[in-house]
Amino acid sequence: MLGTSTLHLFWDLFAVLATDRIAIYTDAVAYPISRWGIERVAAKGIPTTDFRSHDAAALEDLLHRDRRSGFRPVVVTDGLCPIAGRTAPLPEYLRLMRQQGGYLVIDDTQALGILGRHPTPAAPYGSGGAGSAAWHGIEGPELIVANSLAKGFGAPLAVIAGSGTVISKFKELSATRVHCSPPSLAAIAAGQRALATNASQGDTIRCRLLELVCHFRDRLRRLGLSTSGAFFPVQTLKPMRDVDVGWLHNRLMSLGVKTVLHRPQNGLDIKLSFLITTLHTAGEIDAAINALQQAWAPTRRQSRSRDDTPSRSSSARHIAM
Repeated sequence: MLGTSTLHLFWDLFAVLATDRIAIYTDAVAYPISRWGIERVAAKGIPTTDFRSHDAAALEDLLHRDRRSGFRPVVVTDGLCPIAGRTAPLPEYLRLMRQQGGYLVIDDTQALGILGRHPTPAAPYGSGGAGSAAWHGIEGPELIVANSLAKGFGAPLAVIAGSGTVISKFKELSATRVHCSPPSLAAIAAGQRALATNASQGDTIRCRLLELVCHFRDRLRRLGLSTSGAFFPVQTLKPMRDVDVGWLHNRLMSLGVKTVLHRPQNGLDIKLSFLITTLHTAGEIDAAINALQQAWAPTRRQSRSRDDTPSRSSSARHIAM
């Protein structure tokens, strides 16, 4: 079923599921939009618990703790963490939900259009672009998947998928379908065109995207730098000694390179990410790396200068010895 945004979908989904006696277990790094829907039902008394990110064993311990509560468990997770470039352990989560008669709710916005079926070392994205569940080769009535098409497919549209029973109940009880405007015909047409392009050219486009990401990572390694994100097109710089990433972001901006500053939900450090798309060229990747080298060089020289110059404290210790 289509929706205007994942916010509309999640706002209703957990309220619909809460017509049963449920308890919600949320992966610690789940995206805020799914959490806003969870917070709505939590305010009405639905029990909610966070568990350690991508830790199926921690989830299993919580389910074992609550096994006699009588609640139907609902596990909520992002399909893929873009900062780490790793998918959630969806097969393990799904196994637990099948044992407990629960639901696995996946926000798969990041993976849709990138990941697909049958990944290999040579083609880590897989094929088809259907998302993280397809990448893991899992399916079943316990799965409920919500996606925005705005990222991977560039269409301002969202979709929720699940069993016929779940979607029928959603349609019947959804409040946003009554009180909010539906997706526009222009957004639906954009979604249709994106899906048609994906069907005819998607794997070729994803292959080119992978080449660009590999080129970026290779050029970065030559500078002695590295990123997290594996082969996902969001590449986040690992910590750089004595570098203020806010200053680096502004410096890169002055050199014509736009990056993204963000703070991980589970940490205090600000991160800087490069977003690579199929609209980029290898030449533009090279230009971004050259700009990064130019921006980073002064701080690197200053750091080396400090390392080469003994401090007062170190000199004093030497004399005392």
